[in-house]
Amino acid sequence: MTTMLAARAHHSSNALVLEQIPVPEPGPVDVVVQVASAGLATGMMRLLESGAFKHLPTTLGHEAAGTVTAIGAEVTDVAIGDRVRMHPNLNCRDCGYCRTDRDMMCAQQAMVGHAAFGNRALPLYDEYHNGGLAEYVRVPHWLIDPLPDRVGFDVGAKVHDLANAVRALKCAEPSLGSTVVVTAATGTMGTATIKLAEHFGVGRLVLVARDAQRLDAVRGLAGRVDTEVVALDELPDWASTNGLTRRLREIVPEGAEAVLDYIPDGPATGQAMGALATGGTLVHMGANSTPLPFTPQAMMINCWRYVGTRACTRNDAREVLTLLGSGALVADELITQRFALADTVAAIEAMQRRSEPMWMTVVNP
Repeated sequence: MTTMLAARAHHSSNALVLEQIPVPEPGPVDVVVQVASAGLATGMMRLLESGAFKHLPTTLGHEAAGTVTAIGAEVTDVAIGDRVRMHPNLNCRDCGYCRTDRDMMCAQQAMVGHAAFGNRALPLYDEYHNGGLAEYVRVPHWLIDPLPDRVGFDVGAKVHDLANAVRALKCAEPSLGSTVVVTAATGTMGTATIKLAEHFGVGRLVLVARDAQRLDAVRGLAGRVDTEVVALDELPDWASTNGLTRRLREIVPEGAEAVLDYIPDGPATGQAMGALATGGTLVHMGANSTPLPFTPQAMMINCWRYVGTRACTRNDAREVLTLLGSGALVADELITQRFALADTVAAIEAMQRRSEPMWMTVVNP
C-alpha cells in the first residue's frame, strides 16, 4: 500500500475533507502505526476555526492506537507488531517544565494532529503535525506507549481524555471523602472524571449538565461514589438569576471542596464557582471565554483557588495505563459511538449536534 485515506484540513477552510495521501515512511527516530482506532473531539473544530492549527494542510486527530508496522533505524524501544497508543503532546523533554511533570507548559508544546500553543518556532510540530485520523500515523518513538494486553484499541485511543481527567483531579487535590462538582458531566471529559473520581478519594459528586435524562444515564459511572445531579434545563432562568449557584448551595450548604469545570461557554463556570466552600478550588479545562463574576477581593476573602490547565502530562497518561492494565479501571463502557474513517465528517457533525448522548467517540479505519 502506497496511499491511504486521511481526514484533512486545508488553508482557508473550516471543513474536513477525506482524501488519499501517501503512507508515511519512518525517519531514523520514527515509528509508523497502523491505526486501529482514533478518537474524535468536537473541540478540534473550534480550534481549527480559531486558527490554532499552525500547520496546514494537515491530517487531524490527536488520539490514536494501533499496531506498529515500521520503525526507524535508530529505534530500539519499539518493535514491529507492538500494540501501542500515541501520546499526542510534543515538547522539548528537557526544560524545567518537562523535567517537573508539567510538560504541557513547555514552550514547544503542540499536539500531533491538533493545535499548537504560542507563536514561536515549533520545529517538532512542523515535523509531526499530521495526526491519527488516517490509516497510518508517523510519530517519534518517544511518543509511543505500549498497550496492556487487557486494553483494547478503542480505549487505548481515548487514554488522552482519561489522562486529562486525571490532571484535573490532581489540580483539585480533593481530600478523602470530599464533595466535588463536575460540570458538562455528560460529555467526554465529564464522564471520564466521573469514572475516575473514586480513585482520587472523592466521596460525593454533584453532576451538572443540561438534560436530566442524560444525567441519570451517567450516574452509574460513579461506582461507589454518592452522586446527585443538577439539570440546567430544569432551573428556570438560571443563567440570569444565579440559579445554578443557588441550587448547588441547596445540595451542598457548606460548599463544595472543588469544581471540575468543562463548560465551553456561558455563565455556568462562574455560578459553579460561587458554590465553592471557603478554600475551595475551581479547575477549568473548558476554554470558556465568559468573564468570571467575582472580584479579586471576593476570591481573596473566600480563599478560593482558580486553576486553569489545558492538557495532561505524560505521567498522567501512564497512570491511566497502569490503572487500565491492572483492571482497577475498566473504561470500555465510555465508548458510545464508533464510525468508519470514511464517515468522519458525518461523525463530527453528529458530535456537534449532540442530538443523542455521545460520551466518547472513535473512528475505526
